[in-house]
Amino acid sequence: MTAPIPVILDTDIGFDVDDMWALAFLLRCPELDLRLIVTENGDTTYATRLVARLVELAGRTDIPIGIGIPLNSTPPHHAEWVDGYDLVDYPGEVHRDGVVALIDTITASPEPLTVISIGPLPNIAAALQRAPSIIDNSRFVGMHGSLRRGYLGADKPHREYNVMTYPSAARTVFESGWDLTITPLDTCGIVHLDGERFAQLRASTDPLGQALIENHDLWCRNVEWIDQLGIDPATQSSTLYDTVAVYLAFAEDLLVMEELPIAVTDSGRTIIDTSGHTVRCATEWRDLDAFTTLLADRLLDETESLMSHPH
Repeated sequence: MTAPIPVILDTDIGFDVDDMWALAFLLRCPELDLRLIVTENGDTTYATRLVARLVELAGRTDIPIGIGIPLNSTPPHHAEWVDGYDLVDYPGEVHRDGVVALIDTITASPEPLTVISIGPLPNIAAALQRAPSIIDNSRFVGMHGSLRRGYLGADKPHREYNVMTYPSAARTVFESGWDLTITPLDTCGIVHLDGERFAQLRASTDPLGQALIENHDLWCRNVEWIDQLGIDPATQSSTLYDTVAVYLAFAEDLLVMEELPIAVTDSGRTIIDTSGHTVRCATEWRDLDAFTTLLADRLLDETESLMSHPH
């Protein structure tokens, strides 16, 4: 059996609920060995509390957590879920400087690491500025950009949140010479769970599955733009952008991959431009249904998953 791939997760969890789904998916992927989680953007102490509680529910308090750089003030859409939960309650290790923890984890690793980034890029840019040599012992997989299609499957690209929030940080990463792979909105922007898959998760007795539904319901009640998404929160998830980056950390089979020269503009657009640096991009799905089946199976506990798909 192939050894699991060592990974670090950098996440802006606490704003959009898809980070919760991505972390839960990652925790259920035996192909990946999660060495560190670093919180990104906004109130990173609040975000770290979210991570700590979810990881503890999953029985994975062996995973260290790093508090990242607090920057923009973003609405804490999941605050009720960590009411009364303080970081001192987390039995695992918490690093007060998440950027240093990220650098140290990569530098000390005897094998190359994969950095999975599912948020804006100030943490990653700061790490590259402090220790540019980290690219020699790691690769980058991110949920970033929009190339040919935009949000909600639009037939034109948009400025994607993770890039446009801090374009200079994104440019630092995209011009670093790192081995870069991304899922832009072209592929991650059309992923969601609905129908029987979502119903099974809503009915799950697994603590991780229950936590996801609790946070899904909280998020849907708290976000101002929920009506614009055209979803029924009782029967389907929001868009699960970040889960695709987790998948790309261990497989690419279900996606069409292209090596494209990508440049980041001052306004935060990711454009295909001959002056850009080569990035491996997931531009289309080969089998989106197979991915959502995989995602649902991993998020259900093992017994429920086997009952749903008997051999």
